Amino acid sequence: MDMSVFDLFKIGVGPSSSHTVGPMVAARRFLQDNAPLDDVTEVKAELYGSLALTGIGHATDKAILLGLMGETPQDVAPTRIDAQLAEAETSGQLNLLGRHAVPFKRGTHLIFHMAESLPEHPNGMRFTLTRKDGGAVSKVYYSVGGGFIREEGEEAAAVASVSVPYPFATMDELLAHGVRSGLTIPQMLRANERVRISDDELDAGLDKIWRVMRDCIAHGLETPGQLPGGLNVKRRAAGLWSQARTPKTDSLPHDAMHQVSLYAMAVNEENAAGGRVVTAPTNGAAGIIPAVLRYYAEDCKPSDPVSGVRDFMLTAAAIGMLCKRNASISGAEIGCQGEVGVACAMAAAGLVAALGGSNGQIENAAEIGIEHHLGMTCDPIGGLVQIPCIERNGMGAVKAITAASLALKGDGTHFVSLDEVIETMRQTGADMQAKYKETSLGGLAIHVITVNHAAC
Repeated sequence: MDMSVFDLFKIGVGPSSSHTVGPMVAARRFLQDNAPLDDVTEVKAELYGSLALTGIGHATDKAILLGLMGETPQDVAPTRIDAQLAEAETSGQLNLLGRHAVPFKRGTHLIFHMAESLPEHPNGMRFTLTRKDGGAVSKVYYSVGGGFIREEGEEAAAVASVSVPYPFATMDELLAHGVRSGLTIPQMLRANERVRISDDELDAGLDKIWRVMRDCIAHGLETPGQLPGGLNVKRRAAGLWSQARTPKTDSLPHDAMHQVSLYAMAVNEENAAGGRVVTAPTNGAAGIIPAVLRYYAEDCKPSDPVSGVRDFMLTAAAIGMLCKRNASISGAEIGCQGEVGVACAMAAAGLVAALGGSNGQIENAAEIGIEHHLGMTCDPIGGLVQIPCIERNGMGAVKAITAASLALKGDGTHFVSLDEVIETMRQTGADMQAKYKETSLGGLAIHVITVNHAAC
């Protein structure tokens, strides 16, 4: 499998990996692939399918403009975004890759095709540039979930694979490697990563990802206020965290799980506000893995938390790779089962690995995590990554811990395999109506709005 742990865990900005991170990367890549730009007179971006239908709520328009300006998800300063975009709108110009100005006007150079989709994926976008001599170049890209993009037809092209010691396309293959080698899943993933980078580089990268996750939780737990977008959704994590930390005599056994929910909600409130987050494996589900990681590091009292966190992330990445390869992690393609469901499975498997569970127990935990999210729709109200997304992360984190607990209490044998449940998720997504797959045309997205309008 030609995928790295750092493909699954990417530092970026909210609110969406598929609708914000991917389009930003695609816009920048289009210009880089067509440099030099000195004779470019016009650039046009057109959005299709889910990108068009929920693009405003998911900040796709902002992401496209930032990408054309040369910004990257990992380096753009969240606090500067609004000022950068306001300057472009006011001046009527875009500075391509920060060095060549062209005219810009919404509706002319940024177009939303609400009733049209492109053939290869619901998240399609077309970029066109025109040069002084009248020549034009046009390319189509797809944002396929988790910040991954591909150019039209790219999937069918031959891709050079990196030869790794433990290649796997299914969990059965990975488990078989474990039986033959006597290694754990995180040990095998580490060996695969070392083909690309050194142990020190791998550990530094994993530690950086965890640091950004921790910082995101901390900032979310101390930041009150209202989320942008027009729904007037108030941030709750900070207030609830303050209550949770107030000494009281009536503590309940489930208070620890309540705190885990708040960790996840804090991250997704940061995401909804356009803050710095780690795609894990998507932005819409970015709170689950950090929340369970913090639970592991603080509540499980591990003897070696640093190594445990690294094993957690390597194992989680293995599950994410399988889900992306054999199903999808795109809400626009298979619904929220591919986002929250996959993140829950990744977190459950990671927790089992960090706690010393066997390879069979790791697989069992991941299978439980997905199985109990099968059929979950993606129906964000107002096209915003707020309701039901924020609370879903809190629930998903708790379910991940429950799945890990169930798996650790068993011996690793179970009736449904992870490969079978991933294939079930893929087929369920294919059967799901488009209105339930990140279009905001069904489910909560229309019924809550309808009720609110009726009450006015």
